[in-house]
Amino acid sequence: MYVCICNGVTDTQIRQAAANGCREVSELTMRTGCGATCGSCLDMAAGLLDDCHAAQRAPVIDLPLIASAA
Repeated sequence: MYVCICNGVTDTQIRQAAANGCREVSELTMRTGCGATCGSCLDMAAGLLDDCHAAQRAPVIDLPLIASAA
């Protein structure tokens, strides 16, 4: 999905930038051009960055395996 129509930046590109260490919207703008023209996409772009970083911080919970009843 296009997040920044003006510069043709997609959510996939924003997720990739986050995976490559992009932490701030200002850095995202420098890397991708997202928000550099009209700025109407900045709230959505910031939300995507936040979601990506929250997913990276999510703890992994190991659940015990349940033995089969057979």
